[in-house]
Amino acid sequence: MSKKYDWDLIERLLHEVQNGAGKPFAPRKHAEELAQAKAQVGESVESLDALKMQAADLEALLLKRGFIASRPEEEGGNGENFILTALGSRLLAMIDSSIPGNDHPRQVLDEQADALDPATFEQASSKAQVAHGVI
Repeated sequence: MSKKYDWDLIERLLHEVQNGAGKPFAPRKHAEELAQAKAQVGESVESLDALKMQAADLEALLLKRGFIASRPEEEGGNGENFILTALGSRLLAMIDSSIPGNDHPRQVLDEQADALDPATFEQASSKAQVAHGVI
């Protein structure tokens, strides 16, 4: 059985990491912003509290698995924010909703047992890039 992730939430978190120099990373706040953005386009979120908790869990998972790392002080690090690693940059490029055709890479990731396992991600991302014509 494959583990499903909320790619919209992960995308939002990775964008916030990318733009987070000098600011503390606040995954629960970013989850709330995502819920508000979804509400504005008529989509609903089952439980805001559950989404906030999921965002905090994803922060820990993305850090533990090497998609994000502590931001160095010389890059605006304050001990409470992160940078994207090469792995995190590739993940964001795959799932970024501003890039046309991002549905297929998300589908490829959803087909994996655990798409955020680094070894699994390496394999899946190469498949998605080839299928998507991004190599």
